[in-house]
Amino acid sequence: MNRALIVIDVQESFRARPLWETISNPKIADQVDRLVRLARQAGDLVVWVLHSDPGSGDVFDPALGHVRLMDELQRRDTEPLIHKTSHNAFTTTNLQQLLTERGIHELTVCGIRTEQCVETTTRVASDFGYQVTFVIDATATNPIPHRDAPADQSVAELLSDPRTLSAEEIIRRTEYALAGRFATIATVGELEAAAESRA
Repeated sequence: MNRALIVIDVQESFRARPLWETISNPKIADQVDRLVRLARQAGDLVVWVLHSDPGSGDVFDPALGHVRLMDELQRRDTEPLIHKTSHNAFTTTNLQQLLTERGIHELTVCGIRTEQCVETTTRVASDFGYQVTFVIDATATNPIPHRDAPADQSVAELLSDPRTLSAEEIIRRTEYALAGRFATIATVGELEAAAESRA
């Protein structure tokens, strides 16, 4: 086993925010579950990553109870669960040590948000020398406000602002930015088909 699936921030924190209604992939847990099943069948390591911001008082503060895997996902006791406080899953965790100790050279990444924690983890992993597969349809994100938009704007204001970058545009940009540079882009279906052909 020299491969690992890294599941990044697929946690209830996001569903506790009003912005969840704008998420690009509300069924992301289903896509992630398919990847988890594939990884387990192949004997690959599954690593679960949660983002926490202790003392912040927001949905990423562990004290509020939202920093946990989405309810649809089931982690096995043998699968590492790590908590990060940075955008990427390496800087504030022992992830690299964990992967090195297990001889992991290839990573498959998925999670929330496409262009933020998942993309940043992918770029760092690539710089560390890992071969990375970025599963584009097992990621999700929200529209991003323009830099000059008020910080307290409502969801309706975000969506009506013509300067807002849509989730679809973000995902497309991420795919173009990573492909051939930092990662191989794949879909869940493509990985399932590849696994079937090897069986």
